[in-house]
Amino acid sequence: MDNNATTRVDPRVLGAMLPYFSEQYGNAASNSHTFGWTAGDAVDKARTQVAELIGADPSEIIFTSGATEADNLALKGVAEAYAEKGNHIITTAIEHKAVLDTAKHLEREGKSVTYLPVDQYGMIDLQQLKDSITERTILVSAMYGNNEIGTLDNIDEIAEICHERGVIFHTDATQAIGKIPINVKTQKIDLMSLTAHKMYGPKGIGALYVRRKEPRVRLALQMDGGGHEHGMRSGTLNVPGIVGFGEACQVCSQEMERDRAHTQGMRDRLWEQIQATVPDVSLNGHPTQRLSNNLSIAIRGVDADALLASLSGVALSTGSACTSASVAPSHVLLALPNAAQVIGSSIRLGVSRFTTKAEVDQVASLIAPAVARLRGVAAVTP
Repeated sequence: MDNNATTRVDPRVLGAMLPYFSEQYGNAASNSHTFGWTAGDAVDKARTQVAELIGADPSEIIFTSGATEADNLALKGVAEAYAEKGNHIITTAIEHKAVLDTAKHLEREGKSVTYLPVDQYGMIDLQQLKDSITERTILVSAMYGNNEIGTLDNIDEIAEICHERGVIFHTDATQAIGKIPINVKTQKIDLMSLTAHKMYGPKGIGALYVRRKEPRVRLALQMDGGGHEHGMRSGTLNVPGIVGFGEACQVCSQEMERDRAHTQGMRDRLWEQIQATVPDVSLNGHPTQRLSNNLSIAIRGVDADALLASLSGVALSTGSACTSASVAPSHVLLALPNAAQVIGSSIRLGVSRFTTKAEVDQVASLIAPAVARLRGVAAVTP
């Protein structure tokens, strides 16, 4: 039940990857023999599969080690490449740490960063975004779907505002990719960070979409080396991972609507059962404009860490896996206007294409008595 942290690799994805660990183990940059050619062809195919899922051209896909590297390349790459134009970046208070920590790094280097607040649903005010853009603004970075509370922001409107003002728009689409239809061209997205392991692919492989025309986005390279990936990301390509990423995109493109219907059904079933058996529980994030597999809830009067400890047989979390080592409260929940009511009592549950009704029912049946024990009251019978 922690599928917003990571997902199981789909068997079809694993099957596509396996030959490239053993029989076809060539380096995609080796152009003098069949092993290299075969690896290079596999990378080309995967690049096309990733591009087709988001409406991009294959030449606009830059493979990285994951979305964290893609976020770094996007923000730092733009900040350096457009330094003569401006030094102002706008982002939101609930971005993933890969964006926020990169923004803090750029501030230490003298860049100016505006962190837009969010409303009770985790969405920014579009008028405030417009008012924050100046002649020195070069980039806006806003998350497509929030990894903790599940809210899907108004990406189309944000992108339109950026294009009207001649500002580059980047979105971290880690949680949204493969779950909802995305077309970078029609949605006017200039840069987009992706990763495979949130969409039934392997860990350690991601990509950055970089628009090549209307407008062409320039990036200052962040890794020196052999000039791989159009010179934007040097390093030997992770061929098995790239093949798996491509296959995961192919499967998602074919099964997206079925996946959405299934995960939304499982999420809603879980939420209905929790509501029926757990008093004083509320939903975090937007009630409808949200990721279909995400359920973030606040259970009043219950310490979330204590609840997780009492549910030792269930994998769930109190927030982002990328900051779980920290004892600090979730920055996403702290940014909400009702932070005082949800900090310390919120848990995140995430379902997947593999989640079953039996698993949902089992988890729901465990949460109610655990909450009752922690509150010192009798459990509610549905």
